[in-house]
Amino acid sequence: MSDPRLSRHTPRRLTVLLPVVGLLALAGCGLVLIALSTARVGLEAELVGVGAALLPVGPVVATFLWVDRWEPEPAKLLWSAFAWGACGATITALLINNTAEAVGDLLLGSGNGDKLSAIVSAPLFEEAAKGAFVLAVYLFLRGEFDGVVDGIVYAGLTAAGFAFTENIYYFGRAFSDYGFGDSTSPGVVAAFILRGVLSPFTHPLFTIMIGIGVGVAARSAHRRTRVLAPALGYAGAVVLHALWNASATLGSGTTFLTVYFLVMVPLFGAVLWLITWHRRREQRVIAAALPGMVEQRWILPAEVEPLSSLKGRRHWRSRVRRRSGRAAAAAVGEYQAAVSELAFLDRSIAAGTAGRTGQQHREELVAVLKQARKRAVLASAQRDG
Repeated sequence: MSDPRLSRHTPRRLTVLLPVVGLLALAGCGLVLIALSTARVGLEAELVGVGAALLPVGPVVATFLWVDRWEPEPAKLLWSAFAWGACGATITALLINNTAEAVGDLLLGSGNGDKLSAIVSAPLFEEAAKGAFVLAVYLFLRGEFDGVVDGIVYAGLTAAGFAFTENIYYFGRAFSDYGFGDSTSPGVVAAFILRGVLSPFTHPLFTIMIGIGVGVAARSAHRRTRVLAPALGYAGAVVLHALWNASATLGSGTTFLTVYFLVMVPLFGAVLWLITWHRRREQRVIAAALPGMVEQRWILPAEVEPLSSLKGRRHWRSRVRRRSGRAAAAAVGEYQAAVSELAFLDRSIAAGTAGRTGQQHREELVAVLKQARKRAVLASAQRDG
C-alpha cells in the first residue's frame, strides 16, 4: 500500500503524464496487434479467437489474485502487469520474432526461419519482454515488492496477458485454416484443448522463474545474489520456453507428451508447493509482528487473532459488510493490508534488505496504518449510526 502523501512531492509529469502516456502506448500496441491479427486470419476468425482466449484467461488471472491475498498489491499495478504482457511485451516480441524468422529463412533456407524463431528468438526475447515488467517494479517501485510471492504474482499476470493475446491469434488461425475441426483435421477445438485446457499455465510457468529470481533478490542483502538470482531466473525461463517450443516444433507427439508430463507438470506442482510454503511463511511473519503492534497501540489485542489468518480476516470483513456495508468492509481490508505491509517491512529492516530509505518508509507506513484504522472505524460507525 502506497502512502498518498508521497504523491505531493512527486512531479505532476510523473504522477499524471507518464501513466497517461503509458496507457496510450499500450492501447496503441493493442490496436496494432488486433489489426495485424485480423489482417492475417480475418474478422470472423479473430472474433472466434477472442472468444476462445477469454475462457482460460479468467481462471489463470483468478489464481494469481488468490495467491496475492496476504498483502494485496495495488489493483492498477496488477492490471498494468496484465496490460504490458498483452500489449507491450507481445508487440515487442512480435517485431523481434518476425525479424528472426526472416533472417532464419535467409540463412537456413525457406521454411526454417519459423523454427529459429520458435526455439531461439521466442524464448530469449519473449521472456525478456515479460520479465522487464517484473524487474521494473523491483527497481523503481521497491515498496511494492516484498519477495518471492510478489515476484510470482507480477510475473504470472504479465505472462497471462501475453498468453491471452497469443491465444487470440493461434485460435483464430486454427479456425481460419480448419474451422472447428473434425476427425481428420485439427481445428479451433483441438487448439483450445491443447492451449486452453492442457497448458494454460505454460507461459506463466516460464516467466514465474524470473519472478522467483527477482523475489529472491528482493529478500537478499548480498549484492552477488541480487545480481545472480534474476539472471538465473531468466535463464530458467528461457530454457523451459525453448524446451517446450522445441518439443512442439521439432519433436513428435510422443516427445511433446514426454516433456509435458515429465517436465512441465512436475514443475508446476513444485511451484504450487513453493507458493504454499511462502504463504505460510508470510503468515508466520505477520503473526510474529502483531504483539509488537499491540504494544505500540497500533492495533487492539482483540484484533490479533483475526489478523493472524486469512480465514479470520475474511470473516472480519464479512461481518463488517453485513453490519455496516461494503465501504466499511473495504476500509477494514485496507487496514488489514497495511498491517501486513508493516510486518513485511519490519522483517526487511531486520534482515538488512530494506535499503537506505527503510526507516523513513516505516514511519510513513505507520502513519498509513493509523489512518487506515481510523477510516475503518469511522466507516463502520457512520453506517451503524
